[in-house]
Amino acid sequence: MEEFFYQATVYLAAAVIAVPLAARLGLGSVLGYLAAGIAIGPVLGLTGTETEDLRHFAEFGVVMMLFLIGLELEPRTLWAMRHKLLGLGGMQVSLSTLALMGAAMAMGQPWHVSLAIGLALSLSSTAIVLQTLSEKGLMRTGGGRSAFSVLLTQDIAVIPILAFLPLLGSYAIPQFSSDGSISLEGDDHGAGHSSLSLVDGLPGWAVALVTLAAIAFIILAGIYLTRPLFRFIHASNLREMYTALALMIVVGISFLMTLVGLSPALGAFLAGVVLANTEFRHELESDLNPFKGLLLGLFFITVGAGIDYRQFLADPADLIGLAALVIFAKGAVLFAVGRAFGLRRRGLWLFTLSLAQAGEFGFVLLAFSRQLNVIPAALSEKLLLVIALSMLITPLLFILYDLLSKRMGEARQEHEPDEIDEEGPVIIAGIGRFGQIVNRLVQASGFKTVVLDHDMEAVQLMRRFGVKSFLGDPTRPELLKAAGIAKAKVFVVALDDPEGVVKMVSYVRRAYPDLHIIARAKDRNHVYELYKAGADDIVRELFDSSVRAGRYVLENVGLTEYEAAQAAQTFYGHDRQNLRDLAEHWIPGVPASQNPAYIERARELEKAIESAIFEMAERKRKKSSEAAE
Repeated sequence: MEEFFYQATVYLAAAVIAVPLAARLGLGSVLGYLAAGIAIGPVLGLTGTETEDLRHFAEFGVVMMLFLIGLELEPRTLWAMRHKLLGLGGMQVSLSTLALMGAAMAMGQPWHVSLAIGLALSLSSTAIVLQTLSEKGLMRTGGGRSAFSVLLTQDIAVIPILAFLPLLGSYAIPQFSSDGSISLEGDDHGAGHSSLSLVDGLPGWAVALVTLAAIAFIILAGIYLTRPLFRFIHASNLREMYTALALMIVVGISFLMTLVGLSPALGAFLAGVVLANTEFRHELESDLNPFKGLLLGLFFITVGAGIDYRQFLADPADLIGLAALVIFAKGAVLFAVGRAFGLRRRGLWLFTLSLAQAGEFGFVLLAFSRQLNVIPAALSEKLLLVIALSMLITPLLFILYDLLSKRMGEARQEHEPDEIDEEGPVIIAGIGRFGQIVNRLVQASGFKTVVLDHDMEAVQLMRRFGVKSFLGDPTRPELLKAAGIAKAKVFVVALDDPEGVVKMVSYVRRAYPDLHIIARAKDRNHVYELYKAGADDIVRELFDSSVRAGRYVLENVGLTEYEAAQAAQTFYGHDRQNLRDLAEHWIPGVPASQNPAYIERARELEKAIESAIFEMAERKRKKSSEAAE
């Protein structure tokens, strides 16, 4: 027991120290976890033989992660990805395997050993890539979605690869048994070893039936059994039972997949997709997220701690060179495949750099190949270290992507601006969610608008709905002149770019001092900047909707609809006035928390708002009581 507490303290302390430091330095949590593992393993020698066992346990975090990703995808979304899964993912696995196999053969390895090496190294790290993409908010980008498609294909590909590897053993000759099953001559590898399985010894057709039955059970259970289960748990009024049920679902599915020889991660992902349309989706996410994060963190720590530094120090140049070769070979394949499937610029580089490493499934495939005598033990140990090094390099590849992304700017194709042949009293710069609502209201009231936007997709989308808008950069003076800004009465700046909004307001105020300018603001500091720039009316993105939500709260805690509306209106008026007052105390570049005069005035004005609303409520109560008398 003492040993358990000691190891738990070491691993948790390493994570608590290293990960916040890495996050503060902008390196990401994955690099922090890997650095923590290196610190407690090769550097300080605080870990022991438990690292390998912990890694197998922590790989369950990957299963949870794919289950949670499945919850984000509806079945029709997954069906829409079928071309990327089969085409993009299939080409990546096939071409990467061939490229790495060719490199191994060039180094003198036999073809069957080279093929096993290529298969093991062709798979990328699902854990590192998905965690980093989610952390950086890149999952919904073109490159992020393509990377996810490839990772999902790789998880599926593990199954046929595991079935194929025994055929590469020099001693294994495939034979058909009398019952129709496939056996390998001389294969006593599993003799005397008893494990739970539903497919051992079954003929091929029976294995297929059992596997399909397991998948069908998961789908049907997700559709028909989850609701009664959640209702039963809900009746207990015990919050921890929801967590227990969420864990039971994922663990049970993983166990079932293992029994039929499938990937637990694949089964969990399938279950997540089935449950994506249920009302329990958010409950499951909130219950499993903490476990997923801790287990993935533990997995990354074990990768760092498991590095054999003695073997690394014996020939570091060779090992680093091999890791670099793997990354370069896979990167070249990914770049070519990405271009063939239409990825460009930032999306292409994200796709290439994020998937160029070898992954955790490589550990499994190499260990299996070693057991089957496909890959020699010494070479297997060397390749395990190469995989770990490539995974360690991956966070640096994401940093390289960040640098390339900043240099490339927006990853959109430049288009020639439209010739603007209309003028109107209202000009709207930006046709995103904010600008669309403004435009609809003004046009529905009978006033003509001229809409400008630099996003080709947004402009084309609006045109499909019959809303005429012009493609062009609204920050360019000549475009504004062509839109008739000299004759316009109102100019609305609805761009989703705080700095760009301030610059545009400053220019328009200088060039057209009599024009009424309405600007979109992100937060209070942005409001103050726009006041200084000369905007007449400033609308904070979330302020009006928040006041409206607050009014609904008041209506449901005892106020009448009229009283709640009056309270909201009073709050709204005072807040607008207070913003103008506080703008006088705001100092550009100085955080509000470090501005004593601003803080003191904000407190005074907050008390004034409370007093005004309270007095209004008191007057209403007195009038109501007098009327009752």
